[in-house]
Formats: sequence, structure tokens, C-alpha cells
Amino acid sequence: MSLRAHRPGRWQRIVPWLAVTAVLAACSGPGTDAPVSTQSPVVAGKLSSVAVVTHGSPGDAFWNVVKNGAEQAGKDLGVTVEYNSSGDPGQQAKLIDNAVAQGVDGLVVSMANPEALRPSVEKAVAAGIPVVTINSGESDSAKFGAIGHVGQSESLAGQSAGKRLADAGRKKLLCVIHEAGNIGANQRCEGATKAFGNGTTLQVDINNPTDAQSRIKGALEADKSIDAVLTLNSQVAARAVDAVKESQSAATVATFDLNSDVVDAIRAGRLVFAVDQQQYEQGYLPVVMLQLYRANLNSVGGGASVQTGPAFVDKDNVDAVAALVAQGTR
Repeated sequence: MSLRAHRPGRWQRIVPWLAVTAVLAACSGPGTDAPVSTQSPVVAGKLSSVAVVTHGSPGDAFWNVVKNGAEQAGKDLGVTVEYNSSGDPGQQAKLIDNAVAQGVDGLVVSMANPEALRPSVEKAVAAGIPVVTINSGESDSAKFGAIGHVGQSESLAGQSAGKRLADAGRKKLLCVIHEAGNIGANQRCEGATKAFGNGTTLQVDINNPTDAQSRIKGALEADKSIDAVLTLNSQVAARAVDAVKESQSAATVATFDLNSDVVDAIRAGRLVFAVDQQQYEQGYLPVVMLQLYRANLNSVGGGASVQTGPAFVDKDNVDAVAALVAQGTR
């Protein structure tokens, strides 16, 4: 689908969103040491089209929620939003280049592999297209010229998860990385291992779930001292739960991110918690930020990221968010 301009007369819809600036800024961490964005000057005007380009795999429940958030923001603000994704960094860069060639008014990009995307992101910035990064690549966002970043600090989220498992009395952690080269995944496991104190990592492929389950099972059978498993993706979490059962391990399983299977597993006691980074916000808020920037030259966060997590979903609050997961907003 090609990006096209919306009909005029939408200015009045911008005004209610100006109040969002204060809310978003309140969500941000301190930015005293953050680099200043090098975004090329943009003349105030109308935001008509936004391209969202992520590293999500096809059918990934997490990225479907991000897409839902971005598309809903487009509907609410009268902006055409086109979502595309590829787990291959080279292909993702091409999708960004295509959006720049089409002359979009704004760009939203997740940067699991920042250096592979750097030339394309900087090309967008040089063309005067404001960029907001999401999810991954927080530390490189401003350096590449983005006007803001929306996501969670992966290192801090990992530390929070690791501490929670350690506090539960677990002694050895297995952290499962599902995407090779994903800087955010590595940061999560590094943070979790640091806070937990005794851990190891396992590389699996999210696109081969049967093999992922087999590898987790093999790791548990090879090292009976592993009593905690942390996955970084909701789809891999289900495989870890099955691997624990098949290996007859007593390991506790926790995960990042939500889907209906994770909700059911938490309810059944097979998962102790999920780290929720509220990815709907990662789709929705960048469109609002681009709207404010285009219409009023507002920036959000003062050079620091807008934090969407981490939050935790466990047996105490899972019922409250279950319906939201089912409707595709959590």
C-alpha cells in the first residue's frame, strides 16, 4: 500500500494531543548526559504519513500489538500509518530506504541491529524526515539523529527480572536468547545475569520453535542445577514451559512480554511472571510525538528515552490484563 496524504482540516485534532507532552516527559528518565539530536530542521506543518519499520518476525504476537498501537494512533490523529517489518537487518534497511524515497512525513524504527540501520536512518534525517526509534537501539537513537526513543531500558529490565528470580530463592539461571545479533536481547540477559549472580545463556532461533524447545530441554537435562529459566519472548516462553515438563526439571520459568499463552501459563502456575514493556505504547506514542513535532516543533524527553517498562504481570494482576491481551492492546 502506498502512503498517501490525508484530506486537510485535521489541525483541530492536534490540540488535545499537546497535553501528551507533559505525560510523556514524566515517563522519561533523566537526560542530563544524553547527546543532543542532530535532526535536520523541519518547518512546522501537517503530518500526513508515517512509516513504521520494525525488526519483528511475521506473526509475532508482540509486534502485532505494536502495529495495533501505531495504526490506532493514525486513526485517532488522522494520519496514514503504514507498518512493515523484517527480522533481517539488510531488508529492514531497504524498507527504511523505500519509505524515505516515498517522502513520508515521519518515520518510526526499531533498531535491534543499530549499525546495520545507521546509513538508512541518517539518510532519513538528512532528508528532513523526523525519526523516532522504538524498542531497541536506545543508546544509539540520538546519535543517529532521532528526535526521541520510546521503549524500556533493556539492561534495567533484565536486572529487575533477575533480581525477582533471585529473591524467589533460585540459584542458577538459564537466559534464552531467541534472535542472534539483537542488541536488546543481549542487554536483557546481561542485566538478568548481573542481578541474579549465577547464570548462563542459550542461543535459539525463534523461527524454529521445535528446535528451540529441544535446545532448552537439552540444557536442562545437561545441567540439573539450573532452577530458573528466563525467556525474552512470549512465543519462546511456551516452548520453555514444555521443555521444563519434558525434562522433568523443577526449574521456575519467567519471560518477557505477553500473549494469550503467557496469560494462561501464569494463571496455571507454569510461569511465575512476565516482564511487560507495554508495547502498544511503543506503537502509539511515536506517532503522537511525530504529530507534535511536525505541527508544533515539540520534542519529548529532553534527550532521554520515554520509558514504557518494565512492569510485571503475575498471578496477582494477570486477570486484570487478560482481556486487554485478548483485544491486542497488551
